[in-house]
Amino acid sequence: MLTRRHIRIKVMQCIYALTQSKDESLEKQEKFLRYSIDSMYNLYLLLLSLLIEIHHRAGDQMKLSSKKYLATASDTYPDKDKFLNNRLLLQLVNNEALKGELKKRKLKNWYLNDEYVKILYNEIVGHPQYSSYMSSNKSSYEEDKDFLVSIFKDVIAPNDKIYDYFEDDKLTWVDDIPIVNTFILKLFKKASQSRPESYFLPRLLKDEADMDFAQKLLTKTLLKDAEWTKEIEGKTPNWDKDRIADMDSILLKMAICELLNFPTIPEKVTINEFLEIAKEYSTPKSSIFINGILDNLVKEYKAENKLNKIGRGLV
Repeated sequence: MLTRRHIRIKVMQCIYALTQSKDESLEKQEKFLRYSIDSMYNLYLLLLSLLIEIHHRAGDQMKLSSKKYLATASDTYPDKDKFLNNRLLLQLVNNEALKGELKKRKLKNWYLNDEYVKILYNEIVGHPQYSSYMSSNKSSYEEDKDFLVSIFKDVIAPNDKIYDYFEDDKLTWVDDIPIVNTFILKLFKKASQSRPESYFLPRLLKDEADMDFAQKLLTKTLLKDAEWTKEIEGKTPNWDKDRIADMDSILLKMAICELLNFPTIPEKVTINEFLEIAKEYSTPKSSIFINGILDNLVKEYKAENKLNKIGRGLV
């Protein structure tokens, strides 16, 4: 789920939090890094459990409507239970492994905040895609999947109230929401009836090497801060260090650290990754500024044989 770029962003957030709080505790930042990464998986699980709760809400509403004497819009649908029988949705609802993970992590957010479930259920039922889906006489896994993908993409993912709820719950989730939403969409699009329960519980990190990369990048960037500062100052003679934006300074130090301490990562990959992060998290001109400094440093390091790169590298 987490790519190397996402990991770099997590490390960047930890270093930024440290510089803002003036807290020099490396141990605390290492714990925060692990917590931030693990919390991202909780966000993923909560979004899946939100779909499960919406399904439960639909079941409750169906029971209530069956007791009413007046006709409702649902009475005109060929199969009133079509949404409840959505095959992809049922793969989540009946997933015992998923239930176990939610229970283990004590994720009961929607039980305590069921108003969000009601809001989303009403928006789904009122969406044109729902009417089109329920009015169709077709019945297939692919149709069920396409419907759930469109509802997640058009109703759930862009919902401001859900976004605000997650932002208020954990500040680190602000940057995680787009990543997790995109991952869920890709997961749903590749789903099939033959997928095992474990398909919906993917690994957060590809392997332990990713966590080692995160911790090493965090630790070496912080422990050699003075050394990286000198490297930057040597390439910005006309700039007072206080004039360099905090985020630019952090990204430059991380990039220099990666260039000199991660031999399997090609310098082009490092530069491109940090330029993309700068475009999203710093000032409009930051990527140009950072690119100029890193380009000069790479030329210098190569001339001095400081770049000992090996293999094809990992992104």
